Amino acid sequence: MALNYKKNVPTKINRALSRKEINAGFISSIKSPKYRCTNLGIIADGAVYSVFVIDGENRRDIESATSNILADILDIKGKVIIGDKALKYYLDGGEGVDLAKEWYKKTKLPFVFARLCYNCYENRIKDIEKKFLKERIKIPQYILKKEAKKRNITPKELLWYLQFIKYKMDYKAQKSLRLFLKKAKNHK
Repeated sequence: MALNYKKNVPTKINRALSRKEINAGFISSIKSPKYRCTNLGIIADGAVYSVFVIDGENRRDIESATSNILADILDIKGKVIIGDKALKYYLDGGEGVDLAKEWYKKTKLPFVFARLCYNCYENRIKDIEKKFLKERIKIPQYILKKEAKKRNITPKELLWYLQFIKYKMDYKAQKSLRLFLKKAKNHK
């Protein structure tokens, strides 16, 4: 509770960390090599249900850094959508190519969308990382209801979605991140 936090889309969090407007944040994997990072990430081991390429004109999602590049690497054409709008699209019956699922099909590895990176307060950030990885995550009902309402979904749908997100950067996640960054560099 003593920490101030900002919630925003990946490209804005990336920019805020770069400008030192924030001291730490979950930033896009593609931007993470520039920073000191923890072993916390936003990771999908198969389908994630919030990062899609849908039919339509080839268009990047302006909120994304990593997912746009992932679509290019996987050579999937269409409109990239991420985050709350993608989850809502799926829950409303929309169809598309789940990029995390496609990455898993091709590599048999989870996909790391973001990492907790920082530019100062290393000991404090490492302490947060250790506590987060050690404790089972429990979401109070009032927060769950508030967050579900913001997304125009039910608390049950939000809990369903969260089961597909992993946070620990284990060996496979680290291997996957290295592979993604190598492919991104070679893809340019």
